[in-house]
Formats: sequence, structure tokens, C-alpha cells
Amino acid sequence: MHSSLDAVGLTAAFATKLTQCNISANVVAGYYHDHIFIAVDDADTALVALKELATKGR
Repeated sequence: MHSSLDAVGLTAAFATKLTQCNISANVVAGYYHDHIFIAVDDADTALVALKELATKGR
């Protein structure tokens, strides 16, 4: 995920959404990109949840 340092609350937003779907995640934040690691078995559900979150934010 490409994110800006101005995006305050981004991690909280997607962590909350994944928690609502009972999906745990590990997050690694880098200078230019953030990475969200989840279990392979949760991939499809996580993608749907994150796409919903992205659509809501538009």
C-alpha cells in the first residue's frame, strides 16, 4: 500500500475494518509503502473488506 505521512489514522482505519471481520494482521510501515500481512486463508475476505473501506473513503 502506498501511503502518505499525512494520512493520520490510516492504520487504525484498516485495522478496525479487519478486526470487524475477525482477521488479524501484522503491519510493517516503511518510508514509501506500508505492508499488511494476513493469513493466506483470510485473503479473499480481507480484500473484500479493504475494498469496501476504500470505496467508503471516496
